[in-house]
Amino acid sequence: MPPTEDPQHALAHVQSLPSWLLGRVAARGRSLVAEAIAEEGLKLPQHAVLAAVAAYGPVAQADLVRRLGFDAKDVVLLLNHLEEAGLARRQPDPRDRRKNAVTVTPEGVRTLERCAELAERANSALLAPLSATEARRLMDLLTRVHEA
Repeated sequence: MPPTEDPQHALAHVQSLPSWLLGRVAARGRSLVAEAIAEEGLKLPQHAVLAAVAAYGPVAQADLVRRLGFDAKDVVLLLNHLEEAGLARRQPDPRDRRKNAVTVTPEGVRTLERCAELAERANSALLAPLSATEARRLMDLLTRVHEA
């Protein structure tokens, strides 16, 4: 009998699926990183926007929306927070004065550096049950699955 037809084994079957396990591990990883970067006063979406600004800046807000796949209104709110915190700055785009170009501030760069260290520590905690060799192997396998 397939596992889904046996009520006693249906949950065990769901919980044995790679997609279930990956989702649970990902949720734990996100939680650990979110908790870690909260020390810097950032939430995960704010961190993602700040990192994108640092990587692509000066960058138009519309380009951030496209690159990150976030809702445009959400990006405006996230940028408002980053600007108020002194981590990013919006100025008229010299190539098109109708648009704003967003850049990371020196304090934003320092915050990203601290967040990188905090995220590394959080991910080390996530992978703590594994040996160094197992952690590298897991990363190799996850990368292959992600790139497929």
